[in-house]
Amino acid sequence: ERAARYNQLFEPLAGLVQTPYEPSWSRAVYHLYVVRVPERDELIRHLSERQIGSGIHYPVPLHLQQAYAPLGYRRGDFPVSETVCAQVVSLPLYPQIRMDQQQTVAREVARLVTAKASTARP
Repeated sequence: ERAARYNQLFEPLAGLVQTPYEPSWSRAVYHLYVVRVPERDELIRHLSERQIGSGIHYPVPLHLQQAYAPLGYRRGDFPVSETVCAQVVSLPLYPQIRMDQQQTVAREVARLVTAKASTARP
């Protein structure tokens, strides 16, 4: 399975790339493979420069959606949701994706997040 392959490829990056959580009592469909990284926008640029597509499928937290404006929520009311929305990115995942393509995606993600982590250390 392609999502499981990504999970394995990202295991060495635990703490740098947060992969989807799948409880033991369920099985996800994975129409998207969404990871969390603090440097999301830089990662998207990095991947794009290497002709690797990515996406932001949930850019606005629910409480800030226009449809919920009448409820009166403001930025800062749900800080965890706002942080997550600023960090999530969907990586390429489709039925025909090959192992070597997933390895390339994982390698490029690793290249950026490890470089950022090494420059962040004192």
